[in-house]
Amino acid sequence: MSQTANAALHRITIVGGGAGGLELAVRLGKRLGKRKRAEITLVDASRTHLWKPLLHQVAAGTLDTHSDELEYLALARNYHFNFRLGRMEGLDRDAKEIYLAPIYDENGEEILPSQAVPYDTLVLALGSQTNDFNTPGVHEHSIMLDSPEAAERFHTRLINSCIRAQARPQTPGQDRFTVTIIGGGATGVELSAELHMTAKIITSYGLANFDPEKDLKIVVVDAGPRILQALPERLSAAVSHELKELAIEVHTNERVTEVTKEGVRMASGKFIPSSIVVWAAGIKIADFMKDLGGLETNRINQLVVHRTMQTTRDPNIFAIGDCAACPMEDGKSTVPPRAQSAHQQASTLGKSLVRMLQGKSLLEFHYRDHGSLVSLGNYSTVGSLMGAIARGSVFIEGSIAKWMYWWLHKNHQITVNGWFRTWLQTWSETINWVRNPRIKLH
Repeated sequence: MSQTANAALHRITIVGGGAGGLELAVRLGKRLGKRKRAEITLVDASRTHLWKPLLHQVAAGTLDTHSDELEYLALARNYHFNFRLGRMEGLDRDAKEIYLAPIYDENGEEILPSQAVPYDTLVLALGSQTNDFNTPGVHEHSIMLDSPEAAERFHTRLINSCIRAQARPQTPGQDRFTVTIIGGGATGVELSAELHMTAKIITSYGLANFDPEKDLKIVVVDAGPRILQALPERLSAAVSHELKELAIEVHTNERVTEVTKEGVRMASGKFIPSSIVVWAAGIKIADFMKDLGGLETNRINQLVVHRTMQTTRDPNIFAIGDCAACPMEDGKSTVPPRAQSAHQQASTLGKSLVRMLQGKSLLEFHYRDHGSLVSLGNYSTVGSLMGAIARGSVFIEGSIAKWMYWWLHKNHQITVNGWFRTWLQTWSETINWVRNPRIKLH
């Protein structure tokens, strides 16, 4: 699973193969691993990588995970780093080791025992998970859309429900099949539009008794005064208008107090009967990160770091991406947990660690907000571009925004896999788009 270790080389261990961690491993593998200037090791609990902003498409069935997943072992071979499969569960700063939990198969048989992975420099890029805010019933009666497995589970339930509706025609007055999405951020909003599109496509495959306009109801619930609160108000208003045109219900200023088998209950007393509930409200870092190895963390378990991305209590440990609370230049706020943040941090830290091995000073991170894009399936894409003019932002929508959203994904593929492999993969995606059904039906 790994290249032959060289004890004389400086050991850089990266935990987390998401957008930031994988891009950093590839960059360092090219710059240091290939030239035998350092031993680079990437650790992840999964065997494959999927760009997290695509999860809503996996859930809706418009993207097959197998066509877009990248194999860590293959990437490690191609880009001169090691890969260790395992989930981090502990850290010993004195021994400079991280500890990985044992891995079992579906039958409970051990695949890998507990492991200790040494490091000289440690980079934590563990990402985030959905925050349930200790709301009763969330874990039991909803799906948290923060992993490919969860997205696949949602998709299976959706397809099964559509087939069930086809086999059992509804009688007049019978309740509609309702999908309630808790959280009006990018994930929730994009999923709602993608589901609307998926339902319309499904009917074209012979489900004559399933009418998406009559049999399916999509609801988005958010505790804030508007959806997409982290984005400009004009962008939020444009998206709200598009969702209204699709007959997607949006409930704002509604705090969820309980999720039951029957539906969702709000603090206002309102109750939404629901067939499937998706929880996409807020993020937090895994609980084991709290006071990990005595490192400083904040209220959502993010590691507090300097602008060099070094943790405040250990200069040999760095953190990037969602799991890091990295200060902005003004010192009043932290870098937002977004894919572009992880991408930029991986780029800066990649240069910094090369400089460190050359005996030079580390670089400070400067976040550049390039704007936001929200995809509403085939219906629309809207967004704002920052820095496009001297001051302020430019609002875009339609075909230009669609192409830019597509390019964000391609840019990630290019960073990881290079221009040629991305070119080949794009042709493969085009062929599959023509050959396969427009949505995954199993």
